[in-house]
Amino acid sequence: MGKPSNLVIVESPSKAKTIGRYLGPDYTVKASMGHLRDLPKSKMGVDLEHDFTPQYIPVRGKESLIKELKTAAAQADTVYLATDPDREGEAISWHLKELLGLSDEKTHRVTFNEITQKVVKDSIRHPRDIDYNLVDAQQARRILDRIVGYELSPLLWKKVRRGLSAGRVQSVATRMVVDRENEIRAFQPQEYWTLDVTLNRREKPGSFLAHYWGEEKKRDLENEEQTLAVIRDITDKEFTVTNVKKAEKKRSSAPPFTTSTLQQEASRKLGFTPRKTMMIAQQLYEGVDVEGEGTTGLITYMRTDSLRLSDEAMAAAAQFIRSRYGDAYYYGKFHVFKTKAGAQDAHEAIRPSHVELEPERVRGSLTQDQYKLYKLIWSRFLATQMANAVYDTVSIDTECAGHVFRASHQSMRFAGFIAVYEEGRDDEAEAVGSPLPDLSVGEKADAVKTEKEQHFTQPPARYTEATLVKAMEEKGVGRPSTYATTISTIEDREYVTKQDKRLAPTPLGEIVTGLMMDHFNDIIDVEFTANMENRLDAVEAGKQHWKALLAEFYQGFSEELQEAETALEGVRLKVPEEETDEVCELCGRKMVIKMGRFGKFLACPGFPECRNAKPLVERMPGRCPKCGSGMLKRKSKKGYAYYACERGPECGFMSWDVPTAEDCPVCGQTMFKKSGKGRMKPFCINENCSQFLPEDQRGYYKKKAPSESPEEAPGDSQEKPKKAAAKKPAAKTTTSKSTAKKPAAKKPAAKKTTAGKSAAGKTKEA
Repeated sequence: MGKPSNLVIVESPSKAKTIGRYLGPDYTVKASMGHLRDLPKSKMGVDLEHDFTPQYIPVRGKESLIKELKTAAAQADTVYLATDPDREGEAISWHLKELLGLSDEKTHRVTFNEITQKVVKDSIRHPRDIDYNLVDAQQARRILDRIVGYELSPLLWKKVRRGLSAGRVQSVATRMVVDRENEIRAFQPQEYWTLDVTLNRREKPGSFLAHYWGEEKKRDLENEEQTLAVIRDITDKEFTVTNVKKAEKKRSSAPPFTTSTLQQEASRKLGFTPRKTMMIAQQLYEGVDVEGEGTTGLITYMRTDSLRLSDEAMAAAAQFIRSRYGDAYYYGKFHVFKTKAGAQDAHEAIRPSHVELEPERVRGSLTQDQYKLYKLIWSRFLATQMANAVYDTVSIDTECAGHVFRASHQSMRFAGFIAVYEEGRDDEAEAVGSPLPDLSVGEKADAVKTEKEQHFTQPPARYTEATLVKAMEEKGVGRPSTYATTISTIEDREYVTKQDKRLAPTPLGEIVTGLMMDHFNDIIDVEFTANMENRLDAVEAGKQHWKALLAEFYQGFSEELQEAETALEGVRLKVPEEETDEVCELCGRKMVIKMGRFGKFLACPGFPECRNAKPLVERMPGRCPKCGSGMLKRKSKKGYAYYACERGPECGFMSWDVPTAEDCPVCGQTMFKKSGKGRMKPFCINENCSQFLPEDQRGYYKKKAPSESPEEAPGDSQEKPKKAAAKKPAAKTTTSKSTAKKPAAKKPAAKKTTAGKSAAGKTKEA
């Protein structure tokens, strides 16, 4: 058999594996590992004086991969560029075409909304040319962010602190968090009261609780005086039922997931960060090894703002619902959801590729996090095509001395889609009330108990990651592909921090935001940023030239930059130090967090009189398998992270493996996972447990001893860990066999990019 005449280039090895399985031996499928060409990191890389021409260079460290792809492309008759179906993916395909020197005749662009055999083969049969409008939109975004980052960041270094950075979208997201904090600080609570009465029926047994509603119109009780006046009016007076309203209430399912709503719901229900949600969704899209099915893409493309579903998918869901739940649970026709105005609608909503692959059926082939997210997506999609939930509601008004008290209740008559899925909420769910007796108009009742309670209005809540994504979407800040990156960026750069799972600005974030608001109002303005996103969409649609957009933006930006340099001449902004509860054991002051050359550390604020300082340790989930105490993340002298019992030498436990929040279902001890990035499946390290995973099976790379020959290797394999362990620093020994240290050579392997990670070189601009 001759060499394959077709080359398909995708971004990740896992995607290559899935697609290669569908296409067969006539196709060679290779992965580019994201971008192979980009702007240089060491300089601007954009000619600001000559039409904003970008200078693209090969990504450092990918020389051998580029050479391999060039060789494969030269040998192939046809090259299919099959990167992701968005602006970033289009740009990667264009860069590949330019870098590999591919001719127009030889090059074809294909995209997959879902990676299934049918879609992959159909796409290969119907290729298209590269869409240069998409490429130009990506270039415009990339250069905009490069200009803002590379020209604003040096100003922050000079005026605030070295190492800071600014970004076009991240600065607006930070401002949103700061603005919410300022709203909370400025909030003035307003007093209000509630008044409830417990009523007994006169002629029949039964009682019910009613809440003060008002008089002829709804009225809020603003203070205790008003509340006591109502109580005086109704004391020893009879209550009369004036209205009984019974109704049927129908509730429709939530629409299928978009990128934004998936991130919000995964945060609410699973506790996932937006970044984690998108990483796992990428894995599900690109394909996992499913037992009995082979490598299979489980969901459609996960960067979308569309609510559209294909007829084929809705028909498959209808058949599944009828066969599994019965005809009564089917919606009765295709349930079509209207995509909001302004959405790009380039791809379907996020849904399972094969609805018949139920979560429980594939659970054994997925990690726990993959299973949770897949179940969420599968359930939400199936619910969209199921019948409405039906409730019986009753509302009863009783009147006494001109005051109306209302009682209400609802009960479910038919579950409908709720049998499969119910959407999470950011606010408190509406109370359904207690069951009510069968009352009739004119019936009399007596108050047996009166309860009044004082309340105060609450300030707006801080954003969670989910509600910040929702706010960014509503305000038009960023696009589906940027939400996760933007939020993780402002957290990583310590402009915001999590407090009880909510986002609060750090002193650094507030100082930087204040500087930006004073001198770069356009950059940090929500409406300006939203309008820029619309103009980038216009570039994508071919209605705006990308270099004209850049020229218009840069004219105003450069003027603001010059004015800021003049206004801030000689000014240095000081960031307030963050005080902790840690007390200095030398002088008794509360220690503060400082930033040093090697990161954060604790220091006494009494410097230079008191020079006490200590490392700032990170607390990890899980418990020490030796003594049950907490676990801390520490660093070795060479900078490698390891995990140790908080009791230190008193216990002696340490491990290079990472403790997780999961417990072993058999022995109940904390489970660990391999260090590094990518898909990591937790395992048990308890040698006495049936689920124990030996160290040599945890996926770490084992370096052969120099004197070892191929013939000797099998017989010596059991001794190698012991020999290598002697090289470890004595300070990190452990008394537990289950946590024996790995050879030093294993550590670099943990830092390598895993085969399943597709975004290694793919930049989603914030």
